[in-house]
Amino acid sequence: MTTHPDLPTETVGSTEPTADPQLRLDYEWLHRYPELSTQEHHTAAFVEDRLRQAGLEPFRCGGTGVVAVLQNGQGPVAAFRADIDALPVQEDTGLPYSSQATATNEAGETVPVMHACGHDAHTAMALAAARSLATRRDTWSGTAVFIFQPGEETAQGATAMVDDRLWDRAPRPDVLFAQHVTASEAGTIQLSPGSAFSMADAWSVQVHGVQGHAAHPHQSVDAVVLAAHMVVRMQSIVSREVPPLESAIISVGTIHAGLKENIIAGRAEFTVNVRTFDPTVRERVLASLRRVISGEAHISGASEPEITELYRFPESINDQYHATDTARHLGDALGHDRITITGPATASEDVGHLTAPLQIPLVYWRLGSIAAARINQGPVPGNHSPQFAPDPEPTLAMGHRAAVAALLSVLQY
Repeated sequence: MTTHPDLPTETVGSTEPTADPQLRLDYEWLHRYPELSTQEHHTAAFVEDRLRQAGLEPFRCGGTGVVAVLQNGQGPVAAFRADIDALPVQEDTGLPYSSQATATNEAGETVPVMHACGHDAHTAMALAAARSLATRRDTWSGTAVFIFQPGEETAQGATAMVDDRLWDRAPRPDVLFAQHVTASEAGTIQLSPGSAFSMADAWSVQVHGVQGHAAHPHQSVDAVVLAAHMVVRMQSIVSREVPPLESAIISVGTIHAGLKENIIAGRAEFTVNVRTFDPTVRERVLASLRRVISGEAHISGASEPEITELYRFPESINDQYHATDTARHLGDALGHDRITITGPATASEDVGHLTAPLQIPLVYWRLGSIAAARINQGPVPGNHSPQFAPDPEPTLAMGHRAAVAALLSVLQY
């Protein structure tokens, strides 16, 4: 496991949302030292340190989550959430602040770690927004709640914070804001009133055959062939069982089987990811998956497969009124030509676990992070790629300004 250095003490005084040199320093440190979901111990300590330097009093919530409540007189309450975890990806960006980190995953394996989804940028921009509001108290009134959430990639973190009495320890916000960097043009924002992100489900499937010698396949039940039939059959669920005007995605991300080329495998394991927008479609697709998995095993003479749920991402629904109002304020602050109202993304988010218990209105936008010149050269690596490399400028400044503008749209005099 990578040993992290002492937390950096270097700070810069500027807190203007248009120029915060501290923002870039924080981003590069966070990128260099990523941590896996629910293991964000150094990241949480870093966030706490930066918040205290800004005059806030953070507290831990949900293990490695950090929350800070900034009160400034009477008025409404607005929250801003940033996710802080990274992914088991070997970085291949060539950046001077590339990650060399490793960690131990839940299976006990040593894996590389990278901020391949941009949560380092989210964290740095939220810290910059906290600094701005802390030093500009004469421009707003009310309460700002800053939530630095662990474990987004595994859909564990938001639930852990709620279970740790987040909304008893921090005031219920009138609206909760969040943003996510994407591989679209830097300096632009995409916002989706209504459905913002897909729901997601992931399973691990254990397939049980009968192991034997490759010379005598008739005496075996080949788990490789059986798993292959399941995977192929699954692909017809979307095309033949989901109504044409509805949407679903089924992806098999991993498959492992076999010991040697002359041994018929007696066991196979694969993982499957499902993305849907409608709860009814979700349950229909999951039921079809179970039917296919069980049916293929039955007709092959194999025992019933074992299905383990890995995670379940909730609905992420942007409040129609607040999303429209926020888009207007973001346009006023950043330029209306930079704001696009668009449809939902097929990525998934667990932020709905934060908002659902108290029916808190959500406004979540997507922030472009790739310079136009790079986009014009051809396709660029996106989120979860080992080459995903947001351009710090103007991405960080834009996200900082957007966060402040959104918060002040609720809190400003």
